[in-house]
Amino acid sequence: MYKSEIRPSQIKKLSDKVRKLNYEKYLWKINLIKCRAFEDATIELDFPVTALIGPNGGGKTTILGACALVYNSIVPRQFFTRNKQLDEEMKNWSIVYDAIDRNKSKVSLLKRTASFSKEKWYRDALERDVLFFGVSRTLPAVERKDLSRFTNKNVVFEQNNIRVLGEDTAKYISRILGKDVSAYAVVQSDSYGNINLLTGKTKEGKRYSEFHFGAGESSIIKMIMKIENAPMQSLVLIEEIENGLHPLATLRLVDYLIDVADRKNIQVVFTTHSEYAIEPLPAEGVWAAVDGTAIQGKLDIHSLRSLTGEVNSRLVVYTEDEFAKEWVSAIFRSDNSIANDAIEVYAMGGDGTAVNANKYHNLDPSSKTKSICIIDGDSKQKDNPEVNVYRLPGEEPELCVFNQIMDKLDSCSGILSVRFMRKFEEQGFIKNIIEEIGNTNHDHHLIYCQIGEKVGFVNESIIRGAFLSTWCECYPEEVKKILEPLQDVLPRVDEGGNG
Repeated sequence: MYKSEIRPSQIKKLSDKVRKLNYEKYLWKINLIKCRAFEDATIELDFPVTALIGPNGGGKTTILGACALVYNSIVPRQFFTRNKQLDEEMKNWSIVYDAIDRNKSKVSLLKRTASFSKEKWYRDALERDVLFFGVSRTLPAVERKDLSRFTNKNVVFEQNNIRVLGEDTAKYISRILGKDVSAYAVVQSDSYGNINLLTGKTKEGKRYSEFHFGAGESSIIKMIMKIENAPMQSLVLIEEIENGLHPLATLRLVDYLIDVADRKNIQVVFTTHSEYAIEPLPAEGVWAAVDGTAIQGKLDIHSLRSLTGEVNSRLVVYTEDEFAKEWVSAIFRSDNSIANDAIEVYAMGGDGTAVNANKYHNLDPSSKTKSICIIDGDSKQKDNPEVNVYRLPGEEPELCVFNQIMDKLDSCSGILSVRFMRKFEEQGFIKNIIEEIGNTNHDHHLIYCQIGEKVGFVNESIIRGAFLSTWCECYPEEVKKILEPLQDVLPRVDEGGNG
């Protein structure tokens, strides 16, 4: 399975650059005073590559369009077209921006406003190159009317109008598509360069046209060509980045966008429904748009169902990350009276995101399902039962569970051996591995992965699950302390819950 190749040091470098506002041109903050479903919603673009996630109709495209509206190179109707009779809601729309433009101010942020009043847009727009890639980019060449004339057998292209992609551009495209495109070329088929036709080559060296390309392949090639040729400090806007792409190509494309943001000081904002698209990004690079509310953080795409009321459960639980989610789920399973099928637990990719999602969920009058938030022991967020925020024990969850199991290793190594898919009699071998990892590990996030490798390349999730189930059995009093304040919200089997 391909994993993002973006290093944490590169993520930190880019985050620091935004924090220090070290750009010639950069859109930093958008305040949607009133725009479609949004009222007084603020989005801070704290990372130069920003993903907008959320359900259909949640507001992703509204934010994307708002990003464009502050710049002269995009006309408002490209995102906010109006029918005078039907679009009454556009009345009194207003968006306020904080942006960097060192041509206008060498030190301070610029305030700009875009507003719709008296049937037209008024804006004090800034100058910046903006590239917009809409969903139509993935329309197959055979369905494009502007290319249909090139199917005529009498059309012949001049050799000087056929240009290779260029070494660097071909390298980036090849990495995303997972195939060599160094022999591909682009035909400039009109004198203005507005209509281009791609060509490829088979392994046998035979050329073929874009009419035989996959729609996703064609869109990637043209997108990368335009981005590589774009001026420094440009803004790139992409609608549904995964459209027409294999999930791994989507992940590689986002890797590329982070890299080009670093190389060319380019800023990127894209909408997506894909988990792969947000995997390489830090939490501050992801915003969820849900019914007029904007929430920053690396939400699980599936957890958005809970924020839109699309759940059949009786309790929603928000946790900080996958380990906390598994720990909380194991604790619930350890009590047979709890109707676990009536509970949905979500990993939210950050303690602040989990707390905010819980707050939004419980403030939503349309939500019929209760929610709680369980933060990690080392979280800087405040636990408060009055707002349904609780805390796990220990400082660092992974290390807390591991160390407490280590304290009881003599008595539980046999059951761990079985749960690791080994024989009970191999408990001595398992105990030695756990003790060895305990002595040599320098990153507690890798403990369970390292144990899995030593045991015999057992999947990390199996090792984690074994530790968590065993922890619940070894520490019933700790389990009781965690469940005690939740008694009034936990669904029970004898109350008609599932299970």
